[in-house]
Amino acid sequence: MSCCLRVYWFLVAGLFCQVASAQSPSAGFVHYRVLSAPEAVQAAAATTDHVFAITSDKVAVYARRSGQRIGVSSGPARHLNSGLVWKGKLLCAHSNYPQLPEKSEVKVFDPLTLKLTTFKSLGDQGGSLTWIVRRGPHWLCNFARYDEHNHETFLVEFDARFKELRRWTYPRSVIEKLGRFSLSGGVWYQDELLVTGHDDPVAFRLQLPPTGKQLKHLGSYPVPFSGQGFAVDPVGGGLVGIHRARRQVIFARRTAR
Repeated sequence: MSCCLRVYWFLVAGLFCQVASAQSPSAGFVHYRVLSAPEAVQAAAATTDHVFAITSDKVAVYARRSGQRIGVSSGPARHLNSGLVWKGKLLCAHSNYPQLPEKSEVKVFDPLTLKLTTFKSLGDQGGSLTWIVRRGPHWLCNFARYDEHNHETFLVEFDARFKELRRWTYPRSVIEKLGRFSLSGGVWYQDELLVTGHDDPVAFRLQLPPTGKQLKHLGSYPVPFSGQGFAVDPVGGGLVGIHRARRQVIFARRTAR
């Protein structure tokens, strides 16, 4: 093969690779199912059999396969924010926002009895609890601050009995994208902390640093739900969130890297 011909095929191969790269899907999440739920206002979560749609004061449980509503929680609540499935029940971050002094607690919803009760009272931590996740034997709890104080939003790691171990603040690169709001949702996903704001379809990727008091911002993923509380979906390993304006639960699967 002549030198000119080799150069020609080298250039063609390079162009093909560029086009293929441009057409490859970027890392992130895309929706594959939608479930209409009037209660999809604050957050959503799911098990293999059930879907939970969360409002400020209620949890509705739906049959995952049929989409039929099974029931609605009974029990007092003022400001539920997100849900985490743990040991067959739903743990919900709850606060008295916007009242002062701030009081936070973890509520528990039993899908069999439909009772919503208090799992753990956290008192006044200096912010409003917006989400809770389980990481190994420990809890990660986010306490939100708002408006001009939202840069003071912080994450606390508790042990299994809710004794504080350490805490972190969020990097400016995340906070500056939240406007006057704070971080509404969070999950532990593939050794990273994914967090969402109030409105935008973006999940920020964060890392817990071995030392220091600020989380490390690794990047972000596009997601097909509008911020708010979301959860890891046990079916398919994706995510489940909400489209608040449309009152929909959104099921999302991971795209290629």
